[in-house]
Amino acid sequence: MLTILGKPDKRSGFCDGVNRRDFLTIGSLAVGGLSLPQLLAAEAKTGVRNSHKAIINIFLGGGPPHQDMWDVKVDAPREIRGEFQPIHTSVDGIEICELFPMIAKSMDKFVPIRSVVGASGGHAAVQAMIGRAPSSPPAGGWPSMGAWVSKLQGPVNHTIPPHLTLMYKTDHGPWGDPGNGGFLGMKHAPFRLVGGKGAKRSVQSRENMVLNNITLDRLSDRSAVLTSLDNFRREADATGAMEGLDSFTQQAMGILTDSKLAEALDYTREDPKLIERYGKGNPGFTSDGAPKVTENFLVARRLVEAGARVVSMNFSRWDWHGGNFNRSRQDMPMLDRALTALVEDLENRGMLDDVGIVCWGEFGRTPKINKNAGRDHWPRVSCAIMAGGGIRTGQVIGATNRLGEYATDRPVTFSEVHATLYHNIGLDWDFLGRADHRQFDLRGRPYYPVNPEVMPMKELV
Repeated sequence: MLTILGKPDKRSGFCDGVNRRDFLTIGSLAVGGLSLPQLLAAEAKTGVRNSHKAIINIFLGGGPPHQDMWDVKVDAPREIRGEFQPIHTSVDGIEICELFPMIAKSMDKFVPIRSVVGASGGHAAVQAMIGRAPSSPPAGGWPSMGAWVSKLQGPVNHTIPPHLTLMYKTDHGPWGDPGNGGFLGMKHAPFRLVGGKGAKRSVQSRENMVLNNITLDRLSDRSAVLTSLDNFRREADATGAMEGLDSFTQQAMGILTDSKLAEALDYTREDPKLIERYGKGNPGFTSDGAPKVTENFLVARRLVEAGARVVSMNFSRWDWHGGNFNRSRQDMPMLDRALTALVEDLENRGMLDDVGIVCWGEFGRTPKINKNAGRDHWPRVSCAIMAGGGIRTGQVIGATNRLGEYATDRPVTFSEVHATLYHNIGLDWDFLGRADHRQFDLRGRPYYPVNPEVMPMKELV
């Protein structure tokens, strides 16, 4: 992969002093045909946008507190209820936490799910990425959501892979794992567009190839970019790095050396007012979790608009065994702003019905607040919020008991959420499954994106 660094900033919190525009790691974003800038220019001339169905999967690593987000328990004892009050929303009868005023105002475009069940209890993104419990994997492993879509639908165009990830590599690795191709093969694994705070940056590294001295601010200096690219090629050839790359990656390297592609992926070329609408993120890594980069919500939209079918991302660290309410006051308003900006942006561009969004974690938090003003792990029930993709919004799915301990109405599984997103992107099956969606693991056993008996959520489709 190719990394373009930002300006050094000792205040950033990164070990190498890189600022909030730290690096844009560009994977193999094209394998032939027209370049992305050419396609965008052609669409701008004709006024016709190449619309396609897509999914944005936002993972809140650590386990967000369901009873402090979409399921505030005003009638519970104080040691369970917590410090926040519910507020009315634009939809009569729906109330959510006071820290989400923007979502409250646009609740007609969202669907909170209060009754997600079936969490395995592991501190990992795996169920959000594959839609299944990670146990008993098939030969070759479970493919992630993006891998299934890549295999069954292929690329929108040949300038960008269908499966991309903005998930930062985290010190607790499972929070930064977007899944892989599983038995479908590495060809359908996600192209990672960001790295981690300890990412290696040497020419010999396949994951992280650096254009020396080129920052996002200098991409407009074409001569500097071309000089750096020439040096990059020369150094890579001298060390044998290029020869060591597989043929697929070598083919993509030709596209990576077009500076216009990097320009198209640079969110700072958007209207400053739009960037401001998404909010100012914090690129410093949060302990062993992901940074709070609200700008990546905008990047996700740009990637989808450019041709990606599935984009995954992670945001912050939600494992709050202590200081739950202080951390909520920091992170939840940032999520509120970025998520509503994404939905609003997609709607303004006529893309909202095409792009399904889900935002969730791996499990919920304990009803009882511990001595450190935190909540502990609670796999029995958790929450999610969905938008876009043509679903019926402006409603709440599911309910928990008075203490938020377990689902009392309409339990929803990870697989059902995935089935709904697959349905909206155009992958449907009947009770027995469709043969054209069946794939075989390395032992020849047939599998589907979700088990055939799992259906899309009837309340939403």
